[in-house]
Amino acid sequence: MSELLFTDEKDASRYTLHRGDDLVSVLDYRDDGRSVALTRAYTIPTFRGSGFAGELVARAVADLESRGDRTVIPVCWYVADWFGEHPEHSDLLHARRAS
Repeated sequence: MSELLFTDEKDASRYTLHRGDDLVSVLDYRDDGRSVALTRAYTIPTFRGSGFAGELVARAVADLESRGDRTVIPVCWYVADWFGEHPEHSDLLHARRAS
């Protein structure tokens, strides 16, 4: 998937993945300065089934890991499943406090 363009549209609070001129997938987030809640992964219907959402989440996680200053809260079920399938990235997950 080398022809893909990954961007962090900070003003829109979303990561995007483009193939050529086509927007193929979006990952919305909320950043509070300490953690990033990944709230919704969405692939444009005509591009579904090609692995774009997984690629987008992987690139977003790599971006957040490289920054090293945020933890991740996987609000979206797809993102939570992605972390379940990639336990090597679990150290990035936000730890819940016991009440």
